[in-house]
Amino acid sequence: MPEGDTVYLAAKRMTAALSGKHLIRGELRHPRLAEHDLAGLLVLGVHSVGKHLFTRFGNGRSLHTHFRMDGSWHLYRPGQRWQRPAHQARAVLTTQERVAVGFLLHDMAFLATQDEQQLVGHLGPDLLNPHWNENDAATAARRLHGHPDVELGLALLDQRIMAGVGNLYKTEICFLLGVAPWVPVRDVDPDAVVILARQLLLTNADRPEQSTTGELAPGKQHWVYERGGKPCRRCGERVIRAVQGHDVYARNTYYCPRCQSGPHPPP
Repeated sequence: MPEGDTVYLAAKRMTAALSGKHLIRGELRHPRLAEHDLAGLLVLGVHSVGKHLFTRFGNGRSLHTHFRMDGSWHLYRPGQRWQRPAHQARAVLTTQERVAVGFLLHDMAFLATQDEQQLVGHLGPDLLNPHWNENDAATAARRLHGHPDVELGLALLDQRIMAGVGNLYKTEICFLLGVAPWVPVRDVDPDAVVILARQLLLTNADRPEQSTTGELAPGKQHWVYERGGKPCRRCGERVIRAVQGHDVYARNTYYCPRCQSGPHPPP
């Protein structure tokens, strides 16, 4: 599933391409939304909240989309060949200069802009909120502290605690804190967790590369994420891949058994 910084960057790029422009074509290829023709609408901008996107229009309506595991928005020039097949397109927003195509989008809705909170009001503070303040940090830390018995890795993925962390950052946050993803929340400093999570997302918010090591070269961007069987960059111990969570919440998780203290699953 895309991380919050991926969704944030998509919103930023779409705003730059579409904001202030009228649509000459606006199709929603979803059974519940197919009757809506968005042609003629003025695009005000695109706003991200955690992993949710809202494309806002001048008529007081918003298009809500969520990437889930495989969704994405692509930007093209008119006439440019799409990089994914047309049957995967769920939304096509066209201006005179640009074409925004939403592929394999999920949870689509077309609603009044003033009602956006109905879809995201349950979320914790958005780690990439441009108006983030001390109250947001305190709220996220308090919500995290309120789940003392939950495994830290699972708590980090709970968007109701704080919005924006996905499996990549979950894995890397645990490594940088020096604790295993299975350590209970009560054994970590919630303020430090929130600070680190926001720092990592902010560092990568304006670029497609997601680096937690400070390196941007391919293969050097992460400490342990997707490095199962390879040596730990810090100590040389073999990085272990295990599964954390159950059913639809199960995720591949990577950790160094030497650098990260706390409970580990059986080898």
